Amino acid sequence: MSARLRNPPAAPMPGQAAPVRRDAMRGHAAMLVFATLISGSFSLGGMAAPFIDPAALTAMRFVIAAAVIGAAAVAMGALRRADLASPWRYPVVGGLLATYFVLMFEGLRLADPVSIAAVFTMTPLMTAGLARLVVGQRVTATVLAALLLAAAGALWVIFRADLDRLLAFDLGAGEALFLVGCLCHALYIPLVRRFARGESGLAFTFWTLCAAGAVTAVYAAPALAATDWPALPPVVWTALLYLALGTSAVTLFLLRYATLRLPSAKVMAYGYLIPSLVAVEEGLLGHGWIAAPVLPGVAATVAALVWLVAMREG
Repeated sequence: MSARLRNPPAAPMPGQAAPVRRDAMRGHAAMLVFATLISGSFSLGGMAAPFIDPAALTAMRFVIAAAVIGAAAVAMGALRRADLASPWRYPVVGGLLATYFVLMFEGLRLADPVSIAAVFTMTPLMTAGLARLVVGQRVTATVLAALLLAAAGALWVIFRADLDRLLAFDLGAGEALFLVGCLCHALYIPLVRRFARGESGLAFTFWTLCAAGAVTAVYAAPALAATDWPALPPVVWTALLYLALGTSAVTLFLLRYATLRLPSAKVMAYGYLIPSLVAVEEGLLGHGWIAAPVLPGVAATVAALVWLVAMREG
């Protein structure tokens, strides 16, 4: 079983095509839920941001998520001694995840959020290249075309259909830092597949969260100590619980689930859907609907993802 999880799936026999396709569709469904959960964190996180340091918030979300997933894993008997046969795997993937968030914070100190979001559009393409090196997954010309279409649509949404702002984009120090963070995130995806040893999703997620929490806590130690936790308003605790459970514990589980069923590049492509989902959610919250010129970007992103779903996996 472990070899099947570590390596790209072989081409199915004719009688196996339907089960493989159903398994892939479950992977796509998992990533759609993933993107929806992640998008919901932006509005909620924005309301909590004025009251807490983002590094402290992220460290605490990992700690809470690890505690909840750990309790669930113990209750379900999902933790086994064999899961720690190669314990170095978890600090590697957890460290990559923590580095991504740390560099995102540092990048945001030097660059505006729009530029940071634009840099993120490079992540699926980097994932495709790294997946070729790490697990031997090849990206077909059709998949590459769909990724480029999705990236173009996401950029159009991020820059609000303002071509002048898009052309004025400049890769400064903040963007460069976040680009390194995106590289870590891109490497995380194929390594999850490579490092799978047949352990349960709960076990892998728990140990990854423990490692990510430990690394982030070291970085955020001053902010954690300076935060007056009892004085925080309810919106912070609401955001913290959502981030810990919805966008840490659950999304990491979904990410691993999809990574074992889909090519890495297709998994990361769902990140392109997040700007459009955020725009829709902001409208539903009464913060203003997206302007008509932005809609082609939304349409391009959705069309590209539908195109990816319709493709045969591989």
